[in-house]
Amino acid sequence: HIPLKHYNSFSPFERCMCTMQSGSQMIKLKGKKKGLNRFFYLDEHRSCIRWRPSRKHDKAKITIDSIHEVCEGKKSEIFQRYADNRFDPNCCFSIYYGERVKSLDLVSTNGEDARTWITGLKYLMAGISDEDCLARRQRTQADKNGDGTLSIGEVHQLLHKLNVNLPRQKVREMFKMADTDENQGSLGFEEFCSFYKMISTRRDLYLIMISYSNHKEVLDLSDLARFLEIEQKMVGLPREHLLEIVAHFEPCPENLQHMVLGIDGFTNYMRSPAGDIFNPEHHTVNQDMTQPLCNYYISTSHNTYLTGDQLLSQSRVDMYAYVLQAGCRCVEVDCWDGPDGEPIIHHGYTLTSKILFKDVIETINKYAFIKSQYPVILSIENHCTVPQQKKMAQYLMEVLQDKVDLSHINMNECRKLPSPEILKGKVLVKGKKLPANLDPEVEEGDVSDEDTGDDEEEDDEDDDTQKNPVRQKERLTDRQTEKKRETQIYREMDMQLKRQMVIQTDRQTDRQTDRQTDRQTDRQTDRQTDRQTDFQSLSDLVKYTKSVRVHDIETQAHLTSWQVSSLNETVMNQILQLMPGQLVRFNQRQLLRVYPSNYRVDSSNFNPQPFWNAGCHMVAMNYQTEGRMLELNQAKFSINGNCGYILKPKCMCKGAFNPVLEDPLPGQRKAQLVVKIISGQQLPKPKDSVFGDRGEIIDPFVEVEIIGLPVDCSKEQTRVVDDNGFNPMWEETVVFNIQMPQIALVRFQVWDHDPIGRNFIGQRTIAFTSMMPGYRHVYLEGVKEASIFVHVAINDITGKVNNFNMLYTPKGQVKCSKGSQETFAKSSQETHQGPSKAAVCGRTGDVVRRRTSTPLPQGRGLPFPGQPAGGHVSWSVGAGSQSRHSQGGRERACEACSQSSDPGAPGGQQRDLQSDILHRLQLGVDRGGIETGRLRSQNPPAESPSRSS
Repeated sequence: HIPLKHYNSFSPFERCMCTMQSGSQMIKLKGKKKGLNRFFYLDEHRSCIRWRPSRKHDKAKITIDSIHEVCEGKKSEIFQRYADNRFDPNCCFSIYYGERVKSLDLVSTNGEDARTWITGLKYLMAGISDEDCLARRQRTQADKNGDGTLSIGEVHQLLHKLNVNLPRQKVREMFKMADTDENQGSLGFEEFCSFYKMISTRRDLYLIMISYSNHKEVLDLSDLARFLEIEQKMVGLPREHLLEIVAHFEPCPENLQHMVLGIDGFTNYMRSPAGDIFNPEHHTVNQDMTQPLCNYYISTSHNTYLTGDQLLSQSRVDMYAYVLQAGCRCVEVDCWDGPDGEPIIHHGYTLTSKILFKDVIETINKYAFIKSQYPVILSIENHCTVPQQKKMAQYLMEVLQDKVDLSHINMNECRKLPSPEILKGKVLVKGKKLPANLDPEVEEGDVSDEDTGDDEEEDDEDDDTQKNPVRQKERLTDRQTEKKRETQIYREMDMQLKRQMVIQTDRQTDRQTDRQTDRQTDRQTDRQTDRQTDFQSLSDLVKYTKSVRVHDIETQAHLTSWQVSSLNETVMNQILQLMPGQLVRFNQRQLLRVYPSNYRVDSSNFNPQPFWNAGCHMVAMNYQTEGRMLELNQAKFSINGNCGYILKPKCMCKGAFNPVLEDPLPGQRKAQLVVKIISGQQLPKPKDSVFGDRGEIIDPFVEVEIIGLPVDCSKEQTRVVDDNGFNPMWEETVVFNIQMPQIALVRFQVWDHDPIGRNFIGQRTIAFTSMMPGYRHVYLEGVKEASIFVHVAINDITGKVNNFNMLYTPKGQVKCSKGSQETFAKSSQETHQGPSKAAVCGRTGDVVRRRTSTPLPQGRGLPFPGQPAGGHVSWSVGAGSQSRHSQGGRERACEACSQSSDPGAPGGQQRDLQSDILHRLQLGVDRGGIETGRLRSQNPPAESPSRSS
């Protein structure tokens, strides 16, 4: 137990950690059984939650790394099983964890304990810890013999693991400085914290801080407000908010008394969620959800039940729980006849395992609306005979009950699809709708979705019809109703290697048939009700999502809205090449689903972006296959609270739009994205490194890519920093002009340069509209503590943007030879950090790489107006700045031009803390500390086959 006077001096983060490590008595809920009283606590390494008593003993734990989300209140499915007044919502919270997203549902003794655990877990999940916490974690991992202290040998091993390349003599000097107690030759915890701060103090953040504090070592409230307003674009913050920031993040008791923020507190703040590049408002639903379904992108899964490839992998019920918890709103159910009259789900004509249809529906019922209340679409691919179709309908009604949408649709009056808001909590069955005038004997006939399965379904129609006489009767009925519709699809290859698809359809017959079918449906509603069995047929469960074939993109764009068509990626790519504008118009009225080609037997994913560009609503992904394409999908749907529905841009919902034009939106405002890549933090070695932590120290570089319309797609990269993954410095700016930022994604990738290629370190993909301006950390997904530090500026550009007409002017302006001129004002706080209000603007020393410029010669930065093309280049970085010369393809420190910093400069004060910080910076400025590593100016080699970018 910690004395109260010491406890009160801790930062809010440390208070949470202390309370969690001391432990709390809470009720653990499990099913409908009575809750279990257990003692929960955070382990000493702050790496996992444990509880006791438990029959699992040491295995009764949840690692912090495995936690996906912590939710306040009674939101989980487990809580919903209990009476509303059973538990106080302020005492309830749920922890979602594991690969298959399980939930740990807890009830604390009071609301304060619950808030402490929720806050602390969110800190730990974000990898946001103060320096002492990071130091404690690193020390624990480095203490190989478990004696509680670190020898010089263990410190060397730790530095190599952290990708810190420091000379042994420098390490010994720092070790001796930190080793202050009687036990010479080893570092205790406090000593190691001092040593760790020597190597981890952020020079980039320190220089930002002193530029706004007038070279003082702390930020007072007015300094902090000025920084947040000018750089972070947070205008009009009340004093109470500033006080809360200091109280929350400043660890030093003396600074807390004066309500100022020191370097450690400023670092904690910038590494908190407030300094993340992702807009925190986008963690919740923030878009209009009252528009028709066809105005939204819908997160969609393909072959949801599979855990691996399409031929031999396992089918698992919990895959449905996983994708629904991940925000997916359209799942596929591939139904076949099973033994004992029970329908089963598996991938037909393969060796994949089988699961029961009933179990899948029960899982969907359990997890459908935990993470999102918006409608779930069941895409049923039905291969079952009539008796088992009856079983399917029975289970759907018995298990889902009132969740199944049974809205009565008057096809003559209703012309628009309902909105996600209206359909909250509902399950829509997507399948084929039988004709209303079908013979009573075959009322429960085939309602399979013939377009959602693999391509061979259409080829094998005749064989399948012979096996199932019900289908034969249905096809005869369809032919009588539709007056012998003839459809022919010709594929031709010309000498230009351009594939063309000609679709011939009797359009007049289609329109007459659909109108006749609509009238017959209304007339026979009453007679059908009288003929229904105890359980409604599958056809009767299909309402707004009737599956139909695509015969003619242009004609069907004017038919009823409650139809869903499915096409594979191969056909869709042909349509995109030949009729992109018509495809957008088609998607303005009815839903369209795009699914992978049957040649993707490995369950690989196609690129979803081209289909999003054309307004396709349901782009089906193999959620079991991680990689670039699934990461794009995750970034796309994170815009709107990961609820599974994203509002399409207005131009895709109404009017003409062609996504493949060079200027698809003439006259409308475009965007310019200016990203300064400043530094990296704790970048690990590649996951597939042969020697693991003992492998070579990495040589990292950063690649920034824009993914959107074809005209917007581009990528740029920084130079390589040799032998430093702990705190590499790049200080490079990339500029992108984006025609349609509403659908663009920005992807940050970190690579390790290798003589024969490059190795993947990590990535973060984020929607352009979710990016926050100013100084931000980009945390790499799935890589603990690793991040890159950037400055983001977003500017509007009016008129047509020519990709080769952006010019830098001496006054810091960016001019367009066509369209209006945009002026970017320089920040009054001019430092090394790069643009504050979109500043690329003639700043000396920035190496700018742009899609609009020609490649730079090796070893040279881009000369700014008024600056010679080579020779001396000065970096204005404030205190402790250095100059560099470009010479012989290398950049080297220029001691002759160094600008020494006087701690007693105007506005500054000579205090011990500032001297200590400057000393810590100087210790590593040659090779270690903050600016370690040699800078290599040549471009990295092309991508290695180890991982696709």
